[in-house]
Amino acid sequence: MTRPTILVLGTGGTIAGAGSGGTGVAYRPGGVALESLVAHLGALGLAADLVPEEIARIGSQDIGWAEWQALHGACTRALADPRIAGVIIAHGTDTAEETALLLDLTLPATKPVVLVGAMRPADAVGADGMRNFANAVKVAGDRHAAGRGVMLVMGDAVLAARDARKAATSSIDAFRSFPRGPLARVTPASLDWFGPPHRPGAAARYPFPAELPRVAILTAGAGMDARPVEALLGIGARGIVLAGMGQGNAPAVVLEALARCAASGVPVVRATRVDEGLVDRNVEVADDALGLVAARALGPAKARVLLMVLIANGITDPQAVQAAFDAG
Repeated sequence: MTRPTILVLGTGGTIAGAGSGGTGVAYRPGGVALESLVAHLGALGLAADLVPEEIARIGSQDIGWAEWQALHGACTRALADPRIAGVIIAHGTDTAEETALLLDLTLPATKPVVLVGAMRPADAVGADGMRNFANAVKVAGDRHAAGRGVMLVMGDAVLAARDARKAATSSIDAFRSFPRGPLARVTPASLDWFGPPHRPGAAARYPFPAELPRVAILTAGAGMDARPVEALLGIGARGIVLAGMGQGNAPAVVLEALARCAASGVPVVRATRVDEGLVDRNVEVADDALGLVAARALGPAKARVLLMVLIANGITDPQAVQAAFDAG
């Protein structure tokens, strides 16, 4: 049987972290070179040929436009290369869900693209990175993995980019999947898909933007006034995501200020600061009257990514933005 060739893109993160001293707490993200990680994987006898390409060696809190451009370009080239079966991106966990969604929105679903990370640095006791990495190789090299969009592999689970979120700061099983559960369970020796591919052969949903507009996240709190909304407009925000109370709620004065933003052509999406749950339209907040958009299942971080992509592609009408958030 032919061994698949998999492109491995490195960005740093905890999976490449070093300096914990085995039992310490502090470490440096990206302290281990990608080639060293791939060499360790090679010693495991995995049934794939891995081609490393280092994009960055940083913590994912510092991932930004330059790294996203580089990742998208490398993925696009790999998807067009008949020699490459799939792509793995070694990524820090803090912003993995944002990178995963951006790529999921702007790449075709013709080959598997898999993000992988770790909650413990590479030199820590009980490091989880090598197992997660081996699992990612299992997924990226599987002939049934295409057509599922961008995926995240953590803790023996395969999660869809749109559903995955980091729900714990340091637990080994830090990631959750909402509203749908995992796509599959995986170990270095086994892979069990829970359903067929949902996007077989699908093109990218949106073109990759030439640049990303400024979209801000505003967190609602008891007793706040409208001045933070005015401040966001003052720094040139072209869209606002509300991390609201409960089902995306906020004090009346804040909602009134956000309605004025929407009326002026600045799209406003209501998400929730609550860990899990849907934000529906016209429940406590009169979205139709105020011109606001309900984020549905997307939390604030991923709602911001989707709204940036929409605005960059000229989609700002509240009804069209709402349709994009409903499409998940």
